[in-house]
Amino acid sequence: MNSHAQPSRQRPREVTLRFLAEPTDVNFGGKVHGGAVMKWIDQAGYACAVGWSGYYCVTVYVGGIRFHKPIFIGQIVEVNAKVIHTGTSSMHITIDVSATDPRTGGRKTTTSCLIVFVAVDGGGDTVPVPSWLPETEEDKRLEQHAKQMAKVRKEQDEEMLIAASVEQ
Repeated sequence: MNSHAQPSRQRPREVTLRFLAEPTDVNFGGKVHGGAVMKWIDQAGYACAVGWSGYYCVTVYVGGIRFHKPIFIGQIVEVNAKVIHTGTSSMHITIDVSATDPRTGGRKTTTSCLIVFVAVDGGGDTVPVPSWLPETEEDKRLEQHAKQMAKVRKEQDEEMLIAASVEQ
């Protein structure tokens, strides 16, 4: 449990953006460009992080991004962002992107990832964020996943530092 701030029950933990995939989002293959999807992921994550923390937030990590299925022009896109772990100033947010064909109602998961934001003040210094505490078994599973990913990132950072010092 984080001791930096009291748990937040009144702040929204989850944000969903909904919109149509437009012709300007298309790549040369006729599907929505992966870069457009990544932009939507960052926007939904930002809205979720700011809503949770009440501060301007910056992206510090995006990982585990998986493009499961393509998105086509004219489909209704939903980008769901949900806080699954908080640190002192960081928020780990899971993102799920889905697309629905408005003609048939068929819906598919297209993309998923984990994104981490840090809350900052007007001077760019980190600020504490409200703690998030898991309430359901699914919440606990998601938080464990976020913690495990943080551990993996730390190990990777340490390996990169060692590799960089050997090269010099």
